[in-house]
Amino acid sequence: MTVKAQALDKWIRNEFRAINSELEELYFNLPDRQASTDIGAELKQQLVDQGTILITDLLNEGNTDEGFDSGFDLLGNVGFYMAACRRHEITEPSRETRSPLQEASALAMQLGASLGVIPRFASCHLETHNRAINGIYKTFTQLEDEKAFLDYNTRSVFAFIRASEALRQILPLGVSHPVTCDLLLTAKAALEEVYHNNQILFEKLDIDRFFYCVRPYYRPHRVGLHEYRGANAGDFAGINVIDLLLGLCQADDPYYSQLLVDKFLFMRPEDQLVLRDAMRRTSLLDSFMEIASEHRSEPWLQKNLALFLEVCHAHGQTALQHHEQLVRKFIEKPADSADLTETKGLTASGPPLPVLLKGLRKLCDMRCAADVDGEFRTRFKDIEQLKGCLA
Repeated sequence: MTVKAQALDKWIRNEFRAINSELEELYFNLPDRQASTDIGAELKQQLVDQGTILITDLLNEGNTDEGFDSGFDLLGNVGFYMAACRRHEITEPSRETRSPLQEASALAMQLGASLGVIPRFASCHLETHNRAINGIYKTFTQLEDEKAFLDYNTRSVFAFIRASEALRQILPLGVSHPVTCDLLLTAKAALEEVYHNNQILFEKLDIDRFFYCVRPYYRPHRVGLHEYRGANAGDFAGINVIDLLLGLCQADDPYYSQLLVDKFLFMRPEDQLVLRDAMRRTSLLDSFMEIASEHRSEPWLQKNLALFLEVCHAHGQTALQHHEQLVRKFIEKPADSADLTETKGLTASGPPLPVLLKGLRKLCDMRCAADVDGEFRTRFKDIEQLKGCLA
């Protein structure tokens, strides 16, 4: 990391975070917590001016080719700045045809194009690739609720990754291999850990602080001419690898394939490769379907199939937990109580909240292999057929 890149990183970890925190306190004490446009003008100008100076210095420095990791970290810092400007209504995509943050846009687009990712911060900048210094990693604010959100999301992301890696290791072994049992147990334990971490998070997290002070940093904003959706905690390969390898979701499903297309560039390139590989593999569900009837009396089938179905159930439970607790409790209900459900720009992904909720419910039903009475395709009947093969 160059001296000028270090200066931006230091600012993001200190003054930037302090300015955001002060602004959040101003907003949170308003009768209308959404009315942030005319509040804290001096602090907002300080944010813009300090960030512009540091980013202009980096633009003038030019491409120093410090390698992918350094460039990706720098992109995250520029992205933090642009996301904060969007949160504080300094920029707002519906009133602009291009981002007014010209220097930041230029640097972000240069970095995004060279790295093969979107030119804004992604969830991994906050979670799996967020370096801590003296025990403190980068956040937008000093709020305990933001830290709790990131602490437990990061733990859950790594648990999902462990589950996905265990399932990938089954592929060359086959579903009848004795070690497949061990790998399924690893996947199940990791998914149960996701559920446990989420439960702690939902108990710790303050609904209003999350809705009004954490979530707004994830909204869409423009970089140059283009508007990019906000970062999503699901923007990593692991959770989709689990979907695909279990067979609960399928790459040739139009809804699910669109979801994958939309998230590819929000992931690091190595994650993109892992997900593309999973898309072409035969799922474990399909592998069991091919042989379960013929070998139903075999001990290995009874043992491995039972564990496979337990892994499917555990994955479905995490999906249901996410939808019923995080989405409903921390987004849907506070939006409804504040009469904000139809507000433009409320969601990180861009669509109005009712449209987003409908899509999330569908994804949840697919991951749960729910019986949706033919409304769309799930693996409900296949799962029931496999259950019938157990003694």
